[in-house]
Amino acid sequence: MPRDSRIDAYIASRAPFAQPILIWLRERVHAACPQVEETIKWSIPAFVYQSKPLANMAAFKAHATFGFWHRQELKTGKEGSAMGQYGRVESLDDLPDAATIERQIKEAMALTDSGTAPKRAAKPPKPELPVPPELAQALAADDAASAHFDAFPPGCRREYCEWIAEAKRPETKAKRVAEAVSWMREGKRRNWKYENC
Repeated sequence: MPRDSRIDAYIASRAPFAQPILIWLRERVHAACPQVEETIKWSIPAFVYQSKPLANMAAFKAHATFGFWHRQELKTGKEGSAMGQYGRVESLDDLPDAATIERQIKEAMALTDSGTAPKRAAKPPKPELPVPPELAQALAADDAASAHFDAFPPGCRREYCEWIAEAKRPETKAKRVAEAVSWMREGKRRNWKYENC
C-alpha cells in the first residue's frame, strides 16, 4: 500500500534518536502486513488493517513507543512504563528482533480477521458517597423524592450528593437541597436539562 507523506513528515520532525526506531517499526509493519494503510490518528502515526486500527507508534523527547490496538491480547511483559507494548523505547536495542515483532503484527491481524473486539479492563465501580445530612433530612420529609432518590442508579445519587456537598455557603447548600428535592419528586436526575441535547 502507498505510504502516507504525513508519517514521513512526522518521522522527520522527531528527535534524531527516534527516527531510526520509527523507520524500523514502520518497515516491520509493512513487511508483516503488506495491505496495511497508514494514517494519522490521535496526532500520531497509525496503521489500519481492514478499516480497523492495527497499531500505532509515537516519539517523545526521550523515548518512542509502539502499541497494538489489541493490547490486552498481545502481552509482551514490558507494558506499563509507557504507552504501547514495549515500554519506553530509547534505542533499537530496546525492541525485540524483527521476526518477533512481525509475528506479533500477524497475531494482531488474525485478531482483526476474527472480528475480536479489543478487551479493555473493566473500571471498578466508584464507592457510594454518604448522603449529606441536609439532603437526608429533606428526603426524610418528602416520601416521593425519597422513593425516586432510592430508585436512582448509584451514579445519579452520587451526582446529587456531590453537587450539594460542593456548596460552601449554608444558603447555597439550602438552595441546592430544595432544588434537588423538587427535581427528585418529579423523578428527574441531577443533569436532566441536558439529557436530550
